[in-house]
Amino acid sequence: MPDLSTSTGGIHSPNPFWLASAPPANSGLQIQRAFEAGWGGAVWKTLGVPIQNVSSRFGGHTIRGVQGAGFSNIELITDRTLEANLREIAETKRLFPKNPIIVSLMEETEASWRDLIKQSIDAGADGLELNFGCPHGMCERGMGSAVGQEPAINERITSWAVKYSTVPVLVKLTPNVSDIVPHGLAAKRGGAKGVSLINTIKSIIGVDIDTFVPQPVVRNQSTNGGYCGAAVKPIALHMVAALAREKDFGLPISGIGGITNWRDAVEFILLGSSTVQVCTEVMLRGYPIVQDMIDGLQQYMRTHHFSRIDQMIGKAIPAYSEWGDLDMNYETVAKINADKCIGCQVCVAACHDGAHQCIHPQEGTRVPRIDESECVGCNLCQIVCPVPDCISMVSVDNGQKPASWNDHVTHGTQLRPKKGVH
Repeated sequence: MPDLSTSTGGIHSPNPFWLASAPPANSGLQIQRAFEAGWGGAVWKTLGVPIQNVSSRFGGHTIRGVQGAGFSNIELITDRTLEANLREIAETKRLFPKNPIIVSLMEETEASWRDLIKQSIDAGADGLELNFGCPHGMCERGMGSAVGQEPAINERITSWAVKYSTVPVLVKLTPNVSDIVPHGLAAKRGGAKGVSLINTIKSIIGVDIDTFVPQPVVRNQSTNGGYCGAAVKPIALHMVAALAREKDFGLPISGIGGITNWRDAVEFILLGSSTVQVCTEVMLRGYPIVQDMIDGLQQYMRTHHFSRIDQMIGKAIPAYSEWGDLDMNYETVAKINADKCIGCQVCVAACHDGAHQCIHPQEGTRVPRIDESECVGCNLCQIVCPVPDCISMVSVDNGQKPASWNDHVTHGTQLRPKKGVH
């Protein structure tokens, strides 16, 4: 069997699947159940000065009938006493000594950070995660994303934590920035052993069009919250990859954002994550989903001849380049499998109204015709087709040598003539 054990910043875990700091990691009994189900580690819901949360606090975004495809919350850090949390951390660590417990923290002053760090470590924390990402409630008080959006403050508070900690310190980064790299580098300068990202994205999940109140509703008002769930995965993948390929960064990454199954986890690992954290999918489906993730990851590793997780980490990074370095002379066209086509004509509508007008209906047959001389290989028809593997993109030998836009600008290399221009 492939070895699923891994490490992020010196925090060792029996498998890469961690609970993210969120409602599923709110108490000892919850995390104990999660470890029994197979989760490798858990990031305890953020400790700090306990607050009072509001009701209601969650909102769901339904996308073409899929409930919770996007998810939002306006919940803040723990509303349970520090004493209860510390007691349950110690008990959970006693029961599950091989599963790492990473304690998420959020405080204001250096002294309060120092005290909370000592208490967390004394309770048995294997690592700390500094919450520099919460995009609502706490940032208005100068914490959360207010820290994560300012590299100098990020570096300063990280250095405080590192100074007082005897266990590895991870920094949880906010996606509510234009470029994630300076913020990862700030965490590194502060002495962090790794980073986790992304935290939730500042958002309004929706509006009740009858009452005119945004959601979720707190009496007759609402506020912006943190967006998460399956819909945020592309944003999370981009930010993870941006740090993983940054030559001056070089820290381990715990990837977060839209992970719903083993395939999502593999994508994060291939783009540089050594562990992955899951929240929303657990809230929607429960702790047992981890078994499918473990089984799927093991099968993937067997079929791709990986014996260890570290052989996979960052495997896709060399193929992630800037737009100007892409091969402008590479060409594909769409091909329709006539045996699979159901004649729905969705591809025709999409191509005519949203692409390059190269797919046309044919009299006497359900199968549309593709004018390859006009096809630019944009993939839209393949994306909208309801039948798996009915439309494929096939590369064309156009006799052109590989050439990037940067090569063309710098050296005057020849680029193939444009297609689909009317």
